[in-house]
Amino acid sequence: MNPSTTRRLLGYALVYKYRIVAALLILCCAVGAELGGPYITKTIIDKHLSIDERDIGAVLRLLGLYMGLLLTASVCNFTQSYLLQATALRIIKNMRIDLMRHIGRIPLKYFDNTPIGQVVSRIANDTEAVRDLFMSFMATFVVSLVQLAGIYTALFILDARLALYALLLPPLFVVIMYVHLKYSKVFITIMRARLSDMNAMINESIVVMPIIQAFRREKVTIEEFEVLNEDRYVNQVKQFRVFSLSSRNIVGTIGSLVTAYVVWYFGRESLQTAISFGVFYAFIDYMGRIFQPIIGIFDQLTNAQRAFVSAEKVFAIMDIEGKEVEDTAGVNRPEGVVKFDNVTFAYKEGENVLKGISFEARRGETVALVGHTGSGKSSIMNLLLGFYEPQQGVITIDGRDISSFSKQALRKHMGIVLQDPFLFAGDIKFNVSLYNKDISIDRVKDALREVGAASFIEQLPGGYDEQVVERGSTLSSGQRQLISFARALAFDPSILILDEATASIDSETEGLIQQALKVVSEGRTTLVIAHRLSTIREADQILVLHRGEIVERGNHRELMALQGRYFKMYQLQTGEQASAAGDVPAGTDIAANAAAASKSM
Repeated sequence: MNPSTTRRLLGYALVYKYRIVAALLILCCAVGAELGGPYITKTIIDKHLSIDERDIGAVLRLLGLYMGLLLTASVCNFTQSYLLQATALRIIKNMRIDLMRHIGRIPLKYFDNTPIGQVVSRIANDTEAVRDLFMSFMATFVVSLVQLAGIYTALFILDARLALYALLLPPLFVVIMYVHLKYSKVFITIMRARLSDMNAMINESIVVMPIIQAFRREKVTIEEFEVLNEDRYVNQVKQFRVFSLSSRNIVGTIGSLVTAYVVWYFGRESLQTAISFGVFYAFIDYMGRIFQPIIGIFDQLTNAQRAFVSAEKVFAIMDIEGKEVEDTAGVNRPEGVVKFDNVTFAYKEGENVLKGISFEARRGETVALVGHTGSGKSSIMNLLLGFYEPQQGVITIDGRDISSFSKQALRKHMGIVLQDPFLFAGDIKFNVSLYNKDISIDRVKDALREVGAASFIEQLPGGYDEQVVERGSTLSSGQRQLISFARALAFDPSILILDEATASIDSETEGLIQQALKVVSEGRTTLVIAHRLSTIREADQILVLHRGEIVERGNHRELMALQGRYFKMYQLQTGEQASAAGDVPAGTDIAANAAAASKSM
């Protein structure tokens, strides 16, 4: 077991040290009450039920004491169990909250390389396994140790010489436990890893189920899942095999042998001296009780190992360097002047996706980024939002380096609309305001009205209170996009980022959005990643990217007159409509340029 993991788990437990100590003291009382029973029985047999003396009154008093001890033990066991389990639930609640808080601090690149299902498995399954450590193993382990201490104390009182022989049992069981843990951990680690892989695959399969069914991949998906499931099953069988050989089986065998030895020992002694039947009964009773806590520990060893393996995975996420989520109450609204100064960036070292990017977007201006897939458009937006850090160059807002802002302060006055809009489970008004107290229902309605979404929302049965399932699958892509536009506008950003936001909507909806954007872009810095070049004709500046570099810049008419890469892209999308719209200088051969463009793209 990793000492660091043990220390950190202990740190969570020490928050409730007084509750745990109280539970353990109550546990000691319960164990003491339980262990007093055999000694009382021995006293009744030897002193009050002999042929020479039958003191029924004393027997009844001792039986009353025995019943009182049983009742005390029952109450104490309930109390300590309730305290320990309630404490364990609090510990896991704190651990889950810490994990969720830290996930919000982790850089975005971690999630680029980690399946969502694995992260979910850490928060749900692994923390639940750690809960078993505190609820089951800790209680069992402590109970067992207290019971063993009490049993050995009673054994020494009854017969010191035989009790010394019994002291050989704990070291023997420790060796057996060590072997059990050594071989079992390998299988448990694989089992937990396969569970995470299975969760990741299930999550991915559910998200893309329409694609799986459309391309008839159901059988292949099941086969891939079965490989993971079979591997987990095989390792689980191996782990159970180790458990079966080293737990109840071997403990039961040793227990039977020890009991036989005790009977032989007292039988031999009875040939030489008179042996008290009460002592014999008590010793057999206590020896039998030695193996109960040992079996209890063995039964919980698997849970303990699973908990430690899970805790290591949880703490591995917590050890990922992150940045604190800071309060943004005092952050002033920026003017919104965005400047990239010779910025170079690579997701992987030596593979630059942006090379010497420089441009400036002033307040009230719309800057559009165009280029083929992989040219670096989205990377520019990711850098501006602070999801990644550039290797070279400086990005500033109002002349201040964005690296000097906290991530929350940087993004407070930014609004973003993605190509694939995401709606949360909840009603429509929540999906616009995201429970921001500064956004009233009137502001939500205004934002929806500005983007042209109010008309279809008011026709829904619940109106603005209509429930939306996760990802908004009951709404059309255009309706989801309009709601995501309203979400960005409701936050009244200084900088508005549109990442191919009109690529998945129809022409009529696009017209509504274009009309709304003319209003909402007033006074804001708007950066647009454009797929449809017709949507950025009115942009103040268009940056054409190719292989991570800006190869052309200017407004629509300037770039069309240049007849470069943008001109060819526009022709491929619009054909002869470009000439009809007056975008192409007279005398240009549309067909020839289109053919040349198709060769160069």
